[in-house]
Amino acid sequence: MPKFTYTATKEGKTVHGSAEAANKEALLASLRKQGMKPFVVKLEGSKPKVLAKFGRSKKVKVKDLAVFTRQLSTMVSAGVPLNHALSTLQTQTKSKYFKMVIGNISKDVEGGMQLADAFGKYPSVFSDVYVNMVRAGEAGGILDEILKRLAMQIERDSSMRKRIRSAMAYPVVILSVTVIAFFGIMIFIIPKLGTIIKDLGGEDAKLPVYTEMMLSISEFMQKNAVIIIVVTVVFVFLLRRYVKTAKGKRRYHGLLLRVPVLKTIVIKISIARFARTFASLMSSGVGVLDALDVTGGAIGNVVIEQELKDAAKAVKNGKQLSVPLGESKYFPPIVSQMLAVGEESGQIDTILVKVADFYEEEVETTIDGLSSIIEPLMIIILGSLVGLIAASVMGPIASLSKNIQD
Repeated sequence: MPKFTYTATKEGKTVHGSAEAANKEALLASLRKQGMKPFVVKLEGSKPKVLAKFGRSKKVKVKDLAVFTRQLSTMVSAGVPLNHALSTLQTQTKSKYFKMVIGNISKDVEGGMQLADAFGKYPSVFSDVYVNMVRAGEAGGILDEILKRLAMQIERDSSMRKRIRSAMAYPVVILSVTVIAFFGIMIFIIPKLGTIIKDLGGEDAKLPVYTEMMLSISEFMQKNAVIIIVVTVVFVFLLRRYVKTAKGKRRYHGLLLRVPVLKTIVIKISIARFARTFASLMSSGVGVLDALDVTGGAIGNVVIEQELKDAAKAVKNGKQLSVPLGESKYFPPIVSQMLAVGEESGQIDTILVKVADFYEEEVETTIDGLSSIIEPLMIIILGSLVGLIAASVMGPIASLSKNIQD
């Protein structure tokens, strides 16, 4: 029988534990009978299924999820019963997988299951943050407001991702063209030009060092092209698998936090996600420790997530959250200062939303500035590479042709 770990609230106190159950739904039912309100339920030692790795059809577009959330919020606010609202939304989505998911959720809700629990059965579609906010909304009777906040949060996060992808698209295209052009020139063009040089000057012709080096590299690449491609593909495959491991992910995320310009962007994105997600959970009535536990997994960087876990331990020992965050290596002082103001005034959610807005604007400004630098830099690199190849080949040809004429 599978074993689950859970976090729940009972009489205002947070309870952590583990238990065996036939499935997640059975455990949730058992916890409720004991007077608990579960927030997080996870399968111990769970591993991603093969279909989860390769089944891209199991994903739902962020845009579809945002539209679904906003429409569900509107219908709930208008007093439409949940099962009717879900049935209506099922017919409107174009995604076959999402249509199936909504249909199953509608049946579960009609059978008496809580909406949050029904969402929790599909972690690839509804994140822990999403499920916990919906659960808090159901408990507090503010489901429509919570869904509206979720839709805004999803749209903002999607907008930021699109901006980052857009900024990186041009450099990636230029870099790809550069690599392909380099391999094409070295494998197909340089060998022919090398033959011309040898025909003009003979086997004993004295060539510049950079020309000799270019011809040697070309010869090596031409003879070992298949091996180079295979080794490159295997290396990339193994590297990606390593990065997905706990140790590899920690090292990769730590590396991102050491690269000068990239470090700034990663930290600002992480802080914006933390502030907005934590604010949403707090305003939904979720406790500080539970909110920190859920928020850590939504940040996207395990190194910063570990800092939040350490902060949660300090909060559990009686400290205000602003204190450990003020000692953090990655959270700027302004975050802890603003959080302290929120703690004193009792408006943590309002203060953190402003922090999130500020850092999202900072990310946009940084990305725009970086784009304006990267684009000409990539053109210079491509031009320099082409110029180097031309100089190392055409120069000796011109020199040898002149010697022959003399």
